[in-house]
Amino acid sequence: MSISEYPRLRFFMVNLLKGLVWLSLIAGAYVLFMELVYKDNPEYWIEKFYAKPGQIYGLYLFSEFFFGLFPPELFMVWALHKGSFLMYALNVLFFALVSLGAGVIAFFLGKYLNRALYWRFFQRKFFVKLMPMVRKWGLFLIVVAAATPLPWSGTCLVVGASGYPVRGFLLAALTRLARFAVYGYIIFQTHQF
Repeated sequence: MSISEYPRLRFFMVNLLKGLVWLSLIAGAYVLFMELVYKDNPEYWIEKFYAKPGQIYGLYLFSEFFFGLFPPELFMVWALHKGSFLMYALNVLFFALVSLGAGVIAFFLGKYLNRALYWRFFQRKFFVKLMPMVRKWGLFLIVVAAATPLPWSGTCLVVGASGYPVRGFLLAALTRLARFAVYGYIIFQTHQF
């Protein structure tokens, strides 16, 4: 039994591996920042980022609606120092719901674009090979993007534009909430001093 005999499993494993590589790079950058920059002057960074939480929440909203410019884990780490465990859990829940909502909006935007004439031209010109694969392996693509640092909103946009069924998307998108719960727990446990 070889992985090449199962194209869906191969697709899932390749994209999962890509997501894990990105997660490792983000974790490495975080460790380097903590060791080389933050450790020397934590008061400066705490004051700079915690004095204006509205800007941080706004940056998160912008990031999630515009294809995940910043990984949500950075905002989870930021939320750790906002107070009690309850406050942290509420922040993680807020981040999860915003992320899920951004993905759903992007999915329906993709559905709308699929009907637009200019999008069909764009699809034929650039996505001829991609769209059949997205239709075929959309479930795996949604789950991998929901569970890893791959661009969630961008993936949802493409899956919506491919004509993927709404119900299947919404069920698979719930994986995003599980990701936030697991990552939030891990971040909380690893930052207990």
